[in-house]
Amino acid sequence: MERVSADDGSTVYVADDEWISGQVGPFFATYRSQDRSRKYGWYCDHCDSIDTAMDTMGRLKCNECGNLRKPEGWDPVQK
Repeated sequence: MERVSADDGSTVYVADDEWISGQVGPFFATYRSQDRSRKYGWYCDHCDSIDTAMDTMGRLKCNECGNLRKPEGWDPVQK
């Protein structure tokens, strides 16, 4: 697994075999530990950032480049 640094200086591990599609590039799952026991969040492969946010509906957005994944259960009526 690739290692990247979090804002607090700690190491975060990127699971290159665990990803979901975004509009301009994939998002990879990230973990605080190499054994994947402590989930951290998501890594945007488009801009190499871990500054991402997920809302309660499961929408994932990169705060650096705007890469976006709509929630799987997305319904156009639910704006």
